[in-house]
Amino acid sequence: MLQITDTITLPDEELVERFVRASGPGGQHVNKTSTAVELRFDVRNSPSLPDEVRARLEKLAGSRLTLDGVLVLFAQGARSQEMNRQDARARLADLIRRATEKPKRRRPTKPTYASKLKRLETKSQRSSIKSARGRVRDEG
Repeated sequence: MLQITDTITLPDEELVERFVRASGPGGQHVNKTSTAVELRFDVRNSPSLPDEVRARLEKLAGSRLTLDGVLVLFAQGARSQEMNRQDARARLADLIRRATEKPKRRRPTKPTYASKLKRLETKSQRSSIKSARGRVRDEG
């Protein structure tokens, strides 16, 4: 059981863990043990997530979400299988926690009178600078 918030918990049956060999340097130990963890969580078919959290989680997941709606996390930073497993679960919990936060609604604002005046003033200054760049007329 993975506790996310007070109201959201994920049963272990919804998480699929696969242990694979980690890539990169490491010598004999890394070549014969499967310490890296691939954690899969079916976001679209999970009964544990409310609909609005599910929608925000799909946006947050980005490229980690497959076309079928499965979130794939890969952890291989630690040398032990258990540490990588805990890391992957912690990252999943953190991602879901971030998805539970409702984004603040943007209140549209109008520019102030002073900012409008300032914009027009700089615009006219720029215009006079550019108009002064014209051809030099020979008088006489």
